[in-house]
Amino acid sequence: MSAPRLLLGFDYGTRQIGVAVGQAITGQARELCVLKAQNGVPDWSQLERLIAEWQPDALVVGLPLNMDGSPSEMSERALKFARRLHGRFNLPVHSHDERLTTFEAKGQRLREGQRGGYRERPVDALAAALLLEGWLAEHSQRD
Repeated sequence: MSAPRLLLGFDYGTRQIGVAVGQAITGQARELCVLKAQNGVPDWSQLERLIAEWQPDALVVGLPLNMDGSPSEMSERALKFARRLHGRFNLPVHSHDERLTTFEAKGQRLREGQRGGYRERPVDALAAALLLEGWLAEHSQRD
């Protein structure tokens, strides 16, 4: 398989899942939306529509690790979500350490508000964009 060009990133949560789109050419990602979830289970038909619309080459799911790098309570749930994505959509699914992405997303929103350039940007979707950009940076092609 060739290197992925277009990816969807997911900031997994039990009540909502942030979604972002990114591309390998620029190494950048942007937030798309936040999907509601019930006890970590999304509306799979919404996910199916997103995947049909964007036609990603691969998916990236944030892996919520503890600050010391050990798995957290949510790590296994996020990995289960990743396995289900792979099983349902038959796309490569990668995980990426998401430590501090939500914290960074909240800080970015706060800074935008202080500069007067604030627009409503869902934190979970922004966190998905940040973790996707981290994965892209880590896996960029080297010449």
